[in-house]
Amino acid sequence: MKSAVETLNPTRVRLTVEVPFEELKDSLDAAYKKINQQVTVPGFRKGKIPARVIDQRFGRGAVLEEAVNDALPKLYQSAVEEGELSPLGQPEVDITELKDNELLAFTAEVDVRPEITIPDYSGIEVEVDATEVTDEDIDKSVEQLRERFASTTAVERPAAEGDVVKIDLEAKVDGEVLEDGVAKGVDYTIGSGELLEGIDEAVTGLSAGGSATFTTELKGGSAAGQQAEVKVDVTSVSARELPELDDDFAQLASEFDTLDELREDSRKRLGQMKKYDQATQAQEKVLDQLIELVEVPIPEKLLEDEVNTRKSNLVNHQLGQMGMDLKTYLEMQDKSEEDFDAELKEQAEKGIRTQFILDELVAKEKLNVSQEELTEHLMRRAQSSGMSPDQFAQAVVEGGQVPMLVGEVARGKALAVVVEAATVKDTNGEVVDLEDEDETAETAETVEAAAGTAAESAPETLAEDKVEEKAEEKKADGESDA
Repeated sequence: MKSAVETLNPTRVRLTVEVPFEELKDSLDAAYKKINQQVTVPGFRKGKIPARVIDQRFGRGAVLEEAVNDALPKLYQSAVEEGELSPLGQPEVDITELKDNELLAFTAEVDVRPEITIPDYSGIEVEVDATEVTDEDIDKSVEQLRERFASTTAVERPAAEGDVVKIDLEAKVDGEVLEDGVAKGVDYTIGSGELLEGIDEAVTGLSAGGSATFTTELKGGSAAGQQAEVKVDVTSVSARELPELDDDFAQLASEFDTLDELREDSRKRLGQMKKYDQATQAQEKVLDQLIELVEVPIPEKLLEDEVNTRKSNLVNHQLGQMGMDLKTYLEMQDKSEEDFDAELKEQAEKGIRTQFILDELVAKEKLNVSQEELTEHLMRRAQSSGMSPDQFAQAVVEGGQVPMLVGEVARGKALAVVVEAATVKDTNGEVVDLEDEDETAETAETVEAAAGTAAESAPETLAEDKVEEKAEEKKADGESDA
């Protein structure tokens, strides 16, 4: 076999392949065997029909077609390996010559990973938020804890801000009650902003047994984005009472004996949270600067597939679960479809660039993924999917997506290398040391967020969907067993 590679552009090549006919012998034998099992010829047992009879009865062309179809994938793969190519997606194959007993020639055009040059990235500098925890931060944290331990007492007076009202709701659009527009026995804290816009004004001043009607825009359900007339009936009013902030409260709400100990613990926890947020912010900013430093040609077909995948995920999964279509979503976001498509394309381009650049860094830095690192990453992914690690691991293996998870961890390690080489300062001008953070874990998550659904190659664009489908099956099986 002879093959040659012609570069059409930085992300696409044409392979020209010539194969002497003797190299097709195995495929020809397989073709005769397959046809033997499919046809019947009087006078011959099935599977025992001579090749010359098959040629006479069904034509040599049918045999050649079957043989070529069998041989092409293997010949193409050999040419890819010989050319040391990294193809993206399926090739466009054209058989240019087929001479019986002489020659098979074909061309294959395919997108390939572009060659990327990683420049010196040690000069990257980013600024992140400082991590000081103020007394105001602690006060807010303790107050939130205090809210969780509030008690309620039924009162016979008009409802006021801060009270908890039990209400029944009925929503109408164009005078018709919506099928999903009725709710009964809903507890709502006035002023919390957790329900419909306008409800606070409607229920304030109402006593148990009172009713009011108001107009609002529905945020979800079958009529999301539409104006609805909502009737609200108050069935009870309760006053919320917050516990006193003292040592007794500390003992009630925590394992600490004093309020001072509780506040000190809040300071530590808030500090840890701010350090985590600071590390994530550093990684995101470093990644953005790295992307700006590297020129990355993007295959058009891969970009098109990625945009379509992202759009499908939003419309069919996220919006579908909310009972909302794309038109309603865009109206709520005050965006045109053109603006939405442009944003989607920009996100997809960033995702593809992120993967290409970090994959190149993985190869350049010769980074490997240990079993322990892969297991830790799998545990985090399982937790985010709401599954047990065993269920998620089985779904990953059955979906053939272990390499995908390995790639995620490897890219996280690559980004960690760049972050370590960068200069990170906080808003106070102090140099931030991120070495003590679990960078592999955090950068893997940062990379996932930046890359989105972009996959390692076009055939794997839906790789994560495959894992999620398997995961849902395993999760459902587990629930059934329970």
